[in-house]
Amino acid sequence: MDAATAEGFKQAMNYERGRKAPPENFPSLPDIPGVRYTNPEFLELERERMWRRAWLYAGHADQLPEPGSWFLTRDPGAPILVVRGLEGDIRAFYNTCQHRGAPLVAEMSGESRGFVCPYHGWSYTLEGKLVAVRDRRDFVDLDFSCRSLVAVRCESIGNLIFINEDPEAEPLAQHVAPMAKEFEQYQFGALRLVDSRSYEVECNVKVLLDAFLEVYHVQSIHQKTVARFLDYRGMVITLWPNGHSRMITPNSRPEWQDPGTIGMPKIATVTEVPANNNVSYLIYPNFVMPPSDSGVPLLQFWPVTDRSCRVVSTWIGPDYDPAASNPLWDTRIANWERILYEDLQFAPQIQESLESRGFRGMPLNYQERRIYHWHEELDRRIGLNQVPPDARVAQVLGDVVEA
Repeated sequence: MDAATAEGFKQAMNYERGRKAPPENFPSLPDIPGVRYTNPEFLELERERMWRRAWLYAGHADQLPEPGSWFLTRDPGAPILVVRGLEGDIRAFYNTCQHRGAPLVAEMSGESRGFVCPYHGWSYTLEGKLVAVRDRRDFVDLDFSCRSLVAVRCESIGNLIFINEDPEAEPLAQHVAPMAKEFEQYQFGALRLVDSRSYEVECNVKVLLDAFLEVYHVQSIHQKTVARFLDYRGMVITLWPNGHSRMITPNSRPEWQDPGTIGMPKIATVTEVPANNNVSYLIYPNFVMPPSDSGVPLLQFWPVTDRSCRVVSTWIGPDYDPAASNPLWDTRIANWERILYEDLQFAPQIQESLESRGFRGMPLNYQERRIYHWHEELDRRIGLNQVPPDARVAQVLGDVVEA
């Protein structure tokens, strides 16, 4: 972000602080139907048409330190192997032997020169090619070239590895194009993996995703934490195509600095706006990233069942030595986790309410338009004429850039 862009954001923040109503051209947002969070038929459409065709964060390159390193992820729903090949390239495959479907690996990570199915001994290279079959003499016309492991699309943003089960999906770089230039300042190819932990929550995944797309709730549930320094009324939103969005919330005091970051190494290339404000990106559908100049938290929200989800919180940072004691990081992550628990606390009760007769729909306001934008994109991915009438979201904001 250059000086002119930074100045533009400052003016936009001042406008947001001073406005007495939504902008004149902002449309009325129809209610989000509650059945989108509870109806099994709609949620199955969501799984098949969106989750299984989306670019999803799989892990960090530090999890694959050497050729032959691999890790297993089950978060997308299917077990998928992510592997570093002998030449250093990273690939992904379903963890499924092409003989009778047995898993190739049972652990969550490891190192290997190849994969041998523990059931019948079929052997594969790190590139997924079938190279050996026990008792090959007993197979008729077995064509090894047709029995490779089934590949999953696997591409990266720096050290951030993404996968997509849709072989026809647009390239990841094209998918995130609206924000790609801004991402350069964070040097994702140089940031190291610091920490990763997950939280199981009894609610539909969208209940929590919604919460991280707005700051309307800050004054209520974060009174003793982020509400003390966030100027939520000055928040500026950008809506991008493909469901992506960005939210920039200024600090209530321009000179304020997070005490938990004092003394930590800095990412020298981070520009003025993210260094001095609170920026949060959404890579659609479930990757929320509020970066700073001293470290970047990566949040992913994964559906487990129709009414349960998993939140994964990962930190990456500059000049991080995983072998050394890092008391500054320990404190920072503990502070972050405290805020995260504040966001998770009401989710199971919200799910109960959504399933009751007392809930009719969500009337979203101007501050919450990122949520509406998310749901519009979901319907586009399902297919506008395929969404059941009682679950549809009107295409009011549209797939356009909002500066």
